[in-house]
Amino acid sequence: MFIDIHVHTRRIPGPPRANGQTYATPEQLLERYAKIDVDSAVLLPSVNPECTHVPQSNEEILEICQMYPGRFIPFCNIDPRAVANSADAPLDRLMLFYKERGYKGIGEVCANLPFEHPMVRNLFKHAESVGFPLTFHIAPAIGGQYGLYDDPGLPQLEKSLQDFPGLRFLGHSQAFWAEMAPLQNDRDRYGYPKYPITPGGAVPKLMERYENLYGDLSAGSGYNALARDEEYAVEFLDRFQDRLLFGTDICAPDTPTPLVDLLLRFKDEGKISATVFEKIAYKNAQLLLNL
Repeated sequence: MFIDIHVHTRRIPGPPRANGQTYATPEQLLERYAKIDVDSAVLLPSVNPECTHVPQSNEEILEICQMYPGRFIPFCNIDPRAVANSADAPLDRLMLFYKERGYKGIGEVCANLPFEHPMVRNLFKHAESVGFPLTFHIAPAIGGQYGLYDDPGLPQLEKSLQDFPGLRFLGHSQAFWAEMAPLQNDRDRYGYPKYPITPGGAVPKLMERYENLYGDLSAGSGYNALARDEEYAVEFLDRFQDRLLFGTDICAPDTPTPLVDLLLRFKDEGKISATVFEKIAYKNAQLLLNL
């Protein structure tokens, strides 16, 4: 069984995204899930204008969850520029409103602003106070793409982990998972390095130092982080077994889900124990979200 920590859907597909695809409908998601044994999934609304042509409401996410009880788990999403476009906007009022209605976290935060931007830090401050975990997407540049910006080596993320120790950050995206090893002058928006992992990568270093950093293994980026060096992947999964979470990031009806087969193979071949597999597949999500 799996719990998917990261997926997107719309009841009525909107305009195609930049790649020409539209999000899967809830019905299409459930059809996919029946084939890969996903029991339930966290729905992440797309609200930041950088990553969607038509922003999605948090309310649509809750409606979908209510249509399929027990199958979907709602996250809300709030743009750091919301309410007042200022660093003292009372974003906690919005978060508390949604928390009272059953939302379990916030994300995927995709505003193309630096981690250290005052409005982003304001978002982090309020998410910490409300007790929401927060899923972020990292972009390697400002402009032309979506995601919070950080420098190579992720120093701004580290400062955020230090300054908001009660906020559980779920790391995600190409620019995050590419840092499993020191970069070799290859930091681009796609971020799927294939060379073996050597010591000193920012992701394992930060996960070792900060217990409030979790790993969202969804999408091609999370899969590549493990598949690029399977020997290291087994060690990484074992070392951080309590803070790694399975996900798919299905963004279209036919989005591949290679992480399913990789984790099952590792378990079947005895490379990871059944205990480690179960934590990553669903138990860590249950604990993180109080399911």
